Amino acid sequence: MTSPTTEDGRSGTEVPVLNIANVLTVVRIVLVPVFLVLFFVADAQDAWWRVGAFLVFLVAMGTDYVDGYLARRLGLVTDFGKIADPIADKALMAAAMISLSLVGELFWWVTIVILVREVGITLWRLFGVDHVVAASRGGKLKTVTQTVGLGMLILPLPRWVWPIEWAVIGVALVLTVYTGIDYLVKARQAARSGL
Repeated sequence: MTSPTTEDGRSGTEVPVLNIANVLTVVRIVLVPVFLVLFFVADAQDAWWRVGAFLVFLVAMGTDYVDGYLARRLGLVTDFGKIADPIADKALMAAAMISLSLVGELFWWVTIVILVREVGITLWRLFGVDHVVAASRGGKLKTVTQTVGLGMLILPLPRWVWPIEWAVIGVALVLTVYTGIDYLVKARQAARSGL
């Protein structure tokens, strides 16, 4: 909740928990049930409700980028944000993947593999197992491909687009597994070297 400490070890100015970055994180959490309601109207078969669910998903994912940028740029990093931000991210992704699996539009094994990786690494970071490693470019690309792939599946797109959707999901799946393993390897290496 505080900014980095000064040279003499005293904490700097207090960062209020109620700030724009944290508000956006909370908005993302609130949008999860909104997404679910819109997605499941008419058993997820109505095109316009699906478009509405996609727009909510898009806005929510947009807040993920904006709140992180603002927190770093304006020095608004708080303990609340460090905990709530990854929870909000995973809640939104989980809601989208589980919803798509429930209606038979995303294989359950894909959902399970991605969620096990995402939740596992998030818990690893939150509880400080070994050393926390900064997000890599691969991790950021993984998030982008997951978002694009899920967004395409949420939209009621024509059948000819399906191969493109699955290609994107396939890339996201490979990146998800690869970056998860890469993160664990780097964390273990950092722990062994005492960094």
